[in-house]
Order: sequence, then C-alpha cells, then structure tokens
Amino acid sequence: MNKSKTLVWGLMGIWLISAVFMVFISGCVPAGEGGEEGGSPWTMFIFIGLIFAAMYFLMIRPRRKKEKEHQELMTELKRGDRVVTAGGIYGVIESLSEDSVVIKVESGTTMRVARGSISLKRSR
Repeated sequence: MNKSKTLVWGLMGIWLISAVFMVFISGCVPAGEGGEEGGSPWTMFIFIGLIFAAMYFLMIRPRRKKEKEHQELMTELKRGDRVVTAGGIYGVIESLSEDSVVIKVESGTTMRVARGSISLKRSR
C-alpha cells in the first residue's frame, strides 16, 4: 500500500473514531430545567449520515471509477496491443474472443488468458 492510501485510511479511521465518540458524548448532556434530556436524537442521525457519506466518497466512488476504467479498457482491446496481465506477464495480443485473449510473449510463446486478467495497456 502506498503512502497516500495509508494516510487516507489513517485519517478516515481517526475521523470515524472521533465521530462515534461525538455521538456517544452528545447523549451525555445533563438534563435541562424541566427534566428533559439534553441531547437531540438528530445529532446521532447526522453523524451516522456523515459516516456513510465519508465511506461513499473514500471507498465506494473510487472503486466504481476504477471498475469503469477497466471495463473501458476491455472494450478497447484489439489485435496488436501491448498489454500486461494481472500476473505481470508482458505480451502482444494475437487474437481476442468473448472471454479470453491469446497473447504472444517475448520468447514467441502464445498464452491464452482470461480477458479480465488484462490489467493495463502499454504504449508502444
């Protein structure tokens, strides 16, 4: 994991812990003059909503964007493209089918791999 992801996860963890702490603290407000409770029930809902919003923007949205980019890569593949598989194998696409790709590696050997295992397309 690179440093920026570690920093984001650390900040998100600190923020989550502080938000949960604030939710519990908001319920510990002393009673008012009429004997009513001091904390508002809406405070808890606001903090829970903020937690879900943070989860969406820090985890779900970037993952969907990455999946969309990978799907676009899969549709743009054509014969002759230089690619790298998820296993780190470099090759040139020889043929394509619906669910697999035949790539030619440096030694001249051809390999059939799953289409989804192509992780990126290299520039020439």
